[in-house]
Amino acid sequence: MTIEYQWRGDFANASLDALHAEGFGHPAAATDWRARLERHSLGWVCARDGAALAGFVNVAWDGGAHAFLLDTVVGRRYRGSGVGVALVTRAAEGARAARCEWLHVDFEERLRPFYLDGCGFRETAAGLIAL
Repeated sequence: MTIEYQWRGDFANASLDALHAEGFGHPAAATDWRARLERHSLGWVCARDGAALAGFVNVAWDGGAHAFLLDTVVGRRYRGSGVGVALVTRAAEGARAARCEWLHVDFEERLRPFYLDGCGFRETAAGLIAL
């Protein structure tokens, strides 16, 4: 398995929609990912195993110093192989190249070891309102 990573990589909406649905446990929604990402994101990273989309992470931002990881997802077949950490590493590189100073992420408790231990995030206080 040779995984290639690409900042602002090309993808088919249907492929990303299927990966997102698999990773987050919901039906595919026919989302226009291309339009969403072009409108709201600094960039994204695609992980590919040949033609297959193996993983993805979105890097949203405030237009200045703060970037935010969203939708980090790795296909079931590729989990536990380092693809997720590599995606986040490349996302951080892309945000740094855009002169962002901070990369934020929020996550479910079960993902704490991945983000804090595997990816090097440090714990901070934060707040959240469900809308």
